[in-house]
Amino acid sequence: MTTVAYQGEPGANSHMAALEAYPNAETLACATFEDAFAAVTGGEADLAMIPIDNTVAGRVADIHLLLPDTPLQIVGEHFLRIRFSLLGVPGATIEGAREVHSHVHALAQCRGFIRAHGLTPVVAGDTAGSAREVAEWGDPAKLSIAPPLAAERYGLTVLASDIEDQQHNTTRFVVLAPPREYPQADGSQYVTSFVFRVRNIPAALYKALGGFATNGVNMTRLESYMVEGRFAATMFMVDVEGHPDEPALARALEELEFFSTQLRILGVFPAHPRRFGSTKASRD
Repeated sequence: MTTVAYQGEPGANSHMAALEAYPNAETLACATFEDAFAAVTGGEADLAMIPIDNTVAGRVADIHLLLPDTPLQIVGEHFLRIRFSLLGVPGATIEGAREVHSHVHALAQCRGFIRAHGLTPVVAGDTAGSAREVAEWGDPAKLSIAPPLAAERYGLTVLASDIEDQQHNTTRFVVLAPPREYPQADGSQYVTSFVFRVRNIPAALYKALGGFATNGVNMTRLESYMVEGRFAATMFMVDVEGHPDEPALARALEELEFFSTQLRILGVFPAHPRRFGSTKASRD
């Protein structure tokens, strides 16, 4: 049976993403992203489900530093609609509560609800972890903001559902696996993810990216970050639509290499239906 590793405690959004994408798989909770990566490289898990960006909070911290250095390969993506519930111990009420505990991003994404009900936000290490702590404390004055799965997991009562401020709140996850051959180009919609470092010359980035424009390749992600502690050493992480064996992307990558000192493809994988607005939630 396939085992999917994720970062966080049982009931977290990453746990929900793993179950939604691979409903017949076993799941393995890991304390950190590095632990989830290590579970796959060490053979404890077959896949890792890792959040990479969110429509409200933006890039997930540290992922851009971890992906280029891991031997693992991106083999898929999954989009999870983020839904937060307000949870309390049995008998708790919103009116009788004083504090609400959750991860800093969850608190920020539910700021309007928290303010409207006069609750004091308290930062916890993890959404599902805050639900576990509320269950352990047994104090009806302390509530948790967590995914609905956490209510089932820790025996809590759902006091309010879908309390996030933005209804488009969605997290994109990437699925990592040990290295394997890329899927063959077959006319389906693919995403190619890679990192590159440009030569330190004037207009190098402009010239490096020009090949994607002239070849009609759609770029959906471009992020920069410093490496080696040097302001002049910049790495870029990119997602483009297409397969490297398709002529247009092959020409663009060839042109990119000419202006780069380093280029590494992180993965070539099927585009998830949600990327193009489909409501289909899980893979076959």
